Amino acid sequence: MTKNDDNLMDKIISLAKRRGFIFPGSEIYGGLANSYDYGPLGTELFNNIRNLWWKKMVQQRSDMVGIRGPIIMNPKVWEASGHISSFTDPLVECKICHIRMRADKPADIKTHEETHKGKTVEWTEPKNFNLLFKTFIGTTEDSKATVYLRGETAQTMFTDFKLVLETMRRKLPFGIAQIGRSFRNEITTGNSIFRMKEFTIAELEYFVKPGEDDAAFEDWLNYQQEFFIQDLKLKKENIKTVELPKDELAHYSKRTVDTYYKFPFGWDEIAGHANRTDYDLKNQIALSGANLKYKDQTTGEEFVPFVIEPTFGMDRMMLAVLIDAYSESEARSGKEDAVHETEVTLRLPKELAPIKIAVLPLSKKEPLTAQAVETLKILQKLWMCQYDETGSIGKRYRRQDEIGTLYCVTVDFETANDQAVTVRDRDTMAQERVKIAELVDYFKEKLGC
Repeated sequence: MTKNDDNLMDKIISLAKRRGFIFPGSEIYGGLANSYDYGPLGTELFNNIRNLWWKKMVQQRSDMVGIRGPIIMNPKVWEASGHISSFTDPLVECKICHIRMRADKPADIKTHEETHKGKTVEWTEPKNFNLLFKTFIGTTEDSKATVYLRGETAQTMFTDFKLVLETMRRKLPFGIAQIGRSFRNEITTGNSIFRMKEFTIAELEYFVKPGEDDAAFEDWLNYQQEFFIQDLKLKKENIKTVELPKDELAHYSKRTVDTYYKFPFGWDEIAGHANRTDYDLKNQIALSGANLKYKDQTTGEEFVPFVIEPTFGMDRMMLAVLIDAYSESEARSGKEDAVHETEVTLRLPKELAPIKIAVLPLSKKEPLTAQAVETLKILQKLWMCQYDETGSIGKRYRRQDEIGTLYCVTVDFETANDQAVTVRDRDTMAQERVKIAELVDYFKEKLGC
């Protein structure tokens, strides 16, 4: 199987729903376009990606701290940031069916035109469409009560800049990180969780002295790419960076380099990296009147810092991780039920696998099940585990392979005699006999924790 397989995206979507990674949102009511729920395994995978990001970007760096801001902020924040006036997409409308699409997505427009089967499609002139979701606070729906769901998490880092600086006694350069939900009233949606109206962003704002921003930009770009290859363990050939031309830069950006992943539907963005200059802090100062300048305690110099911003789409990274880990092979887990059957394995890195260990009694009979449950209790104090006693052992191995479980622990008829179990490795399929009393130390060595 290659990543160019036209059916790969369908396979990923099917697996994700069938095994509890990603569910269509509100499905019992017919769903809602591009709204998704993360099932039990999807939640674990997402949390593992989030925790790995936080460890890399905050915990392991002495120049980083984290915050958690609200979804709804004072609307003046978005006025100062330029989102109310500039956070737009060009919108066109098909004159045949009146569907609205982004004018800057010619491939999507062409695909839509083909649905009209040879008819000449005319489009309206492009109009700017603001992506901020508007809502209201209080009992009246008027302009004075208007607020917005945040379109990015960055602005909290700017409004809280001085507070973080003072409470954490920081000196430049330093950064503030945040992971949180963001909302964009996207015109074009699709490809499962790749493009949604509600999504999670992980981003940081790294504050530097003007003139030191270009060097910091390169340092953080390298660090960002290191995260994809070394930490998420995405295949290097599936990652590339794209320098945005000047006429495509966001209203706040001096320079932007996007990171693209090779999805089954083509190369597309999973992360951005921008030099926001002093745009945000200056605008927040101008509208609020607050003093958000930095004062060098050594020289007495006072200035508005420049900002480097690495941004990561958490949901897109999760989709990339699933695609990168997906593999198919001939039957390998026992042929009694799998002749001529293709088996799926999610070869997720050990840091990301939702379930680290599965405990499987060879039969449903006592005393095997009792011993298996006791073994499960020991292991799940330290790792996410799963218990499965239904079906042949081959079927159960395949079920665990499909969700990326790293190790299967089988309690068999010899366990009562030797107080040992058989441990099966997902990737090598090697089996090893391990004493129950030694299992915790065994897995601590294998899992690195």
